[in-house]
Amino acid sequence: MHVHMVGNGVAGSGGWLRLSGWHRWLAGFMVRQIGFPAKVLEQDLESIYSQHLLQLVRGSSLDAVVLLAHEQVHDPDGTVRRDLGSMYVPNDVVLDLAAAHPEFLAGVSIHPARHDALEELERCIERGAVLMKCLPNCQNIDPSDVRYRRFWERMAEARLPLLAHTGGEHTVPEVNRRLADPKLLRLPLECGVTVIAAHCATKSGPTDRDFFDDWVKMLGEFPNLYGDISAMVSLNRCGHLRDCLRPEIAPRILHGSDFPVPVLGHRLWLQQWIGWSDFRRIQKIPNPLERDWEFKRQLGFEEDVCARAAGLLRMDRTQNAVILSRAGGEGSRAG
Repeated sequence: MHVHMVGNGVAGSGGWLRLSGWHRWLAGFMVRQIGFPAKVLEQDLESIYSQHLLQLVRGSSLDAVVLLAHEQVHDPDGTVRRDLGSMYVPNDVVLDLAAAHPEFLAGVSIHPARHDALEELERCIERGAVLMKCLPNCQNIDPSDVRYRRFWERMAEARLPLLAHTGGEHTVPEVNRRLADPKLLRLPLECGVTVIAAHCATKSGPTDRDFFDDWVKMLGEFPNLYGDISAMVSLNRCGHLRDCLRPEIAPRILHGSDFPVPVLGHRLWLQQWIGWSDFRRIQKIPNPLERDWEFKRQLGFEEDVCARAAGLLRMDRTQNAVILSRAGGEGSRAG
């Protein structure tokens, strides 16, 4: 339930990709990890990437993935900051892909300060969005801002979950590090929104603050709060991955991959959480979606971690029927 759509707008989607320094090197590393040459970043990236991802989903044990748009940075007054951010993936890109392929479910991204935020929210709901994704510290969103109350209330009314990045971030530029704090999600939680804290508020870099314990405390207060374990099979984020198996935490955990973030299970072996033979076997799995899940399964995560997302997403009967049919009618493993 956490896979990124990426693109550059070459084919006219309206999106863009602006990379420099560390982020250009990282983007090149990511595309090479999934089998593309670095020059793909200058080609029709939306088409090439989405077709490749579609084949990966079909070749995995997952029924569907939530494909995420990426909003632009805005000031609190709604002004678009075109000078900030490294990419923009418009909502229509993921909405169109989801309409064309049942393996994709649309995760839209809307800055609540946008002057048309409520109108865009309604439009995306009508088009079948299953959740709304934001990166507060990278898109300059303070979820606790009371000016956004009506936006959160409308999401709660529509039963549209919020997938909010929590903890540090280095894949895209941070705009305001203060906004990585999961405690800022109290307002949408109090408004009744089902909130999923991406990465369970773990740190991404050595200088980041670790908010994991703050998020765990909030689980006891808010039954509508969850966390996803996306990107937590990596060298930098896996420190709390086994903690998510604790009995007081496990029922709130959802599977996510954070694709195209590379799946590197080396630290799982170095910390002796898995044996050498299992590490080598799993790391050789060519499909990164399947490799990510297999590492988690080896650690002890069970099938309900995958299936739980389907009970939270805003899916219509058609979407549910397609996933149930792919799962043999016994349940779903939306990832």
